[in-house]
Amino acid sequence: MKTKKTPMRMCVGCRESRDKRDLIRVVRSPDGEVSLDPTGKKPGRGAYVCRKAECLKLAIKRRQLERQLEITLTEEVSRGLQLAMEQAQAAEKQDE
Repeated sequence: MKTKKTPMRMCVGCRESRDKRDLIRVVRSPDGEVSLDPTGKKPGRGAYVCRKAECLKLAIKRRQLERQLEITLTEEVSRGLQLAMEQAQAAEKQDE
């Protein structure tokens, strides 16, 4: 029986390769809107970060998200992404 390959992706914050399901996708929609995509199904250009706020902060600080998404992030969008990540982490803790 064939073993199924699991897709691997690299976190743009810590640069660690992980299973795609362990990461959250940050997506730039065709309209230019940047948001978190926990399902990984939204259309647009994407980049992956670990489910830790520190990795997202590193990716923003190093401008890795800007490079991967080919867009200039404003301070407002950066804060919105960080807030969304914190809310996602809080929701995960409640589920445990």
